[in-house]
Amino acid sequence: MQRLGCEPEGIKRMVPKSIGLVIKLEGVRTPAALILKEEMLSKGGDAAIHRDCITGKVDRSDVLLMGSEAVLNRVTAALHAQPFSLPAIADEIRKAIKNYHGKPAVPQLQAIGERTLIMGILNVTPDSFSDGGVYQDTESAVRHGIQMAEDGADIIDIGGESSRPGSKPVSVDEELSRVIPVIQALAKQVQVPISIDTYKPEVARAALDAGAAVINDITGLADEGMRSLAAERKAPTVIMHMKGTPRNMQENPEYGDVVSEIMAFFRERIALAVEAGLPEEYLIIDPGIGFGKTLEHNLEIIRNLADFKTLGRPILIGTSRKAFIGKILGGLPPTERLEGTAATVAISIMKGANIVRVHDVKEMSQVAKMADVLKP
Repeated sequence: MQRLGCEPEGIKRMVPKSIGLVIKLEGVRTPAALILKEEMLSKGGDAAIHRDCITGKVDRSDVLLMGSEAVLNRVTAALHAQPFSLPAIADEIRKAIKNYHGKPAVPQLQAIGERTLIMGILNVTPDSFSDGGVYQDTESAVRHGIQMAEDGADIIDIGGESSRPGSKPVSVDEELSRVIPVIQALAKQVQVPISIDTYKPEVARAALDAGAAVINDITGLADEGMRSLAAERKAPTVIMHMKGTPRNMQENPEYGDVVSEIMAFFRERIALAVEAGLPEEYLIIDPGIGFGKTLEHNLEIIRNLADFKTLGRPILIGTSRKAFIGKILGGLPPTERLEGTAATVAISIMKGANIVRVHDVKEMSQVAKMADVLKP
């Protein structure tokens, strides 16, 4: 439009007309769903609702709103004069649009939103699926952490308990003995933030005391103690989705709509974190690739990753060397999944990922730089 010579004020009015959006609303009361359908049609868009809304045989329906941003803005303006909680729905629609276009920020992670951040994986475990036992002693772990920082890691994520499918939990004392010496030593030698990959509040507290700055919780802040700790320390915190536990999560996981169910999970856990006293700006969401998901579930999440942008929080994605990549590529072992990982990282960034959690920091830093340049 600028190259055409359009007036700047005209561009502001026309750009929203060029952006097509689909917004899903869940469990809308039937009268409100019918009004939404009518308003969308009258303003130049459309809405998909349950066929029995018109007969009154259903009390509620999910609603898919389809239209340009300009259409949705006109509809939300009209909804504020309507009954059946439609003013609140209008606010929800406007918030989703704002979040979709926004650049979420997190204290202590200043570059987030401006470029993709690289989270380097440092497993201090004997049994992790890809690098178990490789960095089990403190000296080799610290050396690898320093190398990751030099290779471009923005965050170093240290874990002392394997979460691979079928793995068994370890005691608090065992986990502490693995991670604390590494965090203490590494914090003195690198400038990048250190993340503690744990679901145990006792381990997270000790890690923060030792020099970690970020909490990465695979149970999505299920423990009230972890929520309280994150709020007390004002620590940037990753809420990850997992169905089941590492020991049983891959035993026939089922979803009606995997993306919608994970979105609902995030809304619940974000609300619980805020209720505990942790401001929403400190939260990061991770849909949990491979954690209670089949190959198709993982692909569905990546294909629709942009949907999570409507929650307004930075998105972390961890596909690195995971089993679904090996399956797609003919049974390749973890150490031969570099190219497959690169493809998932690039596509995830294009779909809206703000942080990628990876084993191969140097290579994925280059992938991220290229994807960031090409991203619309």
